[in-house]
Amino acid sequence: MFELTPFFIALLLVTGFAAGIINVLAGGGSNLTLPALMVMGLPADMANATNRVGVMLQSLVGLRGFNKSGRLERTDMLPILLPTLLGGAVGAGIASFLPNSLLKPLLLGMMISLSVLMIVKPKTVFPGPDEQPQRIRDRPWAAFGLFLTGIYGGFVQAGVGFLLLAALAGGLRYDLVRANALKLLCAGSFTAVALVVFIIDGLVAWVPGLILGVGTMVGAQIGVRLALNISQTALKWFLLCMTLAASAAAIWL
Repeated sequence: MFELTPFFIALLLVTGFAAGIINVLAGGGSNLTLPALMVMGLPADMANATNRVGVMLQSLVGLRGFNKSGRLERTDMLPILLPTLLGGAVGAGIASFLPNSLLKPLLLGMMISLSVLMIVKPKTVFPGPDEQPQRIRDRPWAAFGLFLTGIYGGFVQAGVGFLLLAALAGGLRYDLVRANALKLLCAGSFTAVALVVFIIDGLVAWVPGLILGVGTMVGAQIGVRLALNISQTALKWFLLCMTLAASAAAIWL
């Protein structure tokens, strides 16, 4: 069982704060918070479930910030959410009975593939400055991509932000600020679905989860301010760097 000492409380707050910033701007913050939860003594399945508390709270804070700034795109919100939520429910169900040993190869394969795509064919992921967002009805294959992303996110939170950005910026051509806002909407929504499943299965450790959530909420506030005030080019480089870092983490952790 986990041990909650002052050191571990500080560790959860600091890693949660960093993850909140990283997850709002790109993704991969769970590569910090999942090891922190496991260092406390939580088994991998409980750490995976407990981590969702911080992700949920960070998503709510980030969404509020983007919405207040007028950067949360509402025109295609429901068609984007539906396949993502369905996939999240499927993924959370899969996580309840599949072995934890599958988490690392899934994360590693996804992160390396996306890193290569960003370097070799960046226009596939990053829309041009004059491109207009596309709607799901005009690109129905994007709905399937969001469904697959939801499955992955329901199964394991780590790295799902990168896949959501690939689907929203690459598939539907949203600029990175609006894509990040929609990413938080999708991640928060299927995280809520996954949390229900994990709570029913008794896998959520609430005290460390809420402590982690305090850190992620503060980090998310900072992340929104950064996203609104830095250039698209800076966001692209940050996203690429975080994808490479997450790939390295998937190899070594």
